[in-house]
Amino acid sequence: MGTQGETRPGRGEIFDLLSNHRRRYAIHYCKREDEPVELGDLAEHVAAWELDKEIEELTSSERKRVYTALQQQHLPTLERADMIEFDDRTVELTDEASQLEVYLDVVPENSIPWGLYYLGLSVLAAIVMAGLWLEVVPTETVPELGWATLVFALFAVSAIVHVVQSRRMRLGEMEKPP
Repeated sequence: MGTQGETRPGRGEIFDLLSNHRRRYAIHYCKREDEPVELGDLAEHVAAWELDKEIEELTSSERKRVYTALQQQHLPTLERADMIEFDDRTVELTDEASQLEVYLDVVPENSIPWGLYYLGLSVLAAIVMAGLWLEVVPTETVPELGWATLVFALFAVSAIVHVVQSRRMRLGEMEKPP
């Protein structure tokens, strides 16, 4: 795998490697297949994801463009970082890359980032708690313990949804890469 004297890539280097969608897609495909893959198959999948097409819809020039970029630039970069072993035809993840657990906080167009969501939820909880302390929140219909339970339930349900989504957003976990 790596040559003697090489050090493991740091967090910044890993994020730099994964900042390029073709390298991220390549690692995603290799993790999903969990065995050595042919460069041609890898290039087809990367091109299909990149162009949001089915593999059968790809033109030969689209395939070739991605194949060439992977072969000449992206796979050698991943190999130098000790993420893959590459012999011009076959690509295989190294043990280090196989163990790589990356969560990408991908935010769909019509959504908000989780951090902002939790901030809003915290503001709502603070308003409810301040209202209870100042006795402006009605406690006749909903007792104080009911309000506290409601705030707790909102955080608990949000956390469960967040954990489930974050597990699905790991490289190699979904059909299409994040």
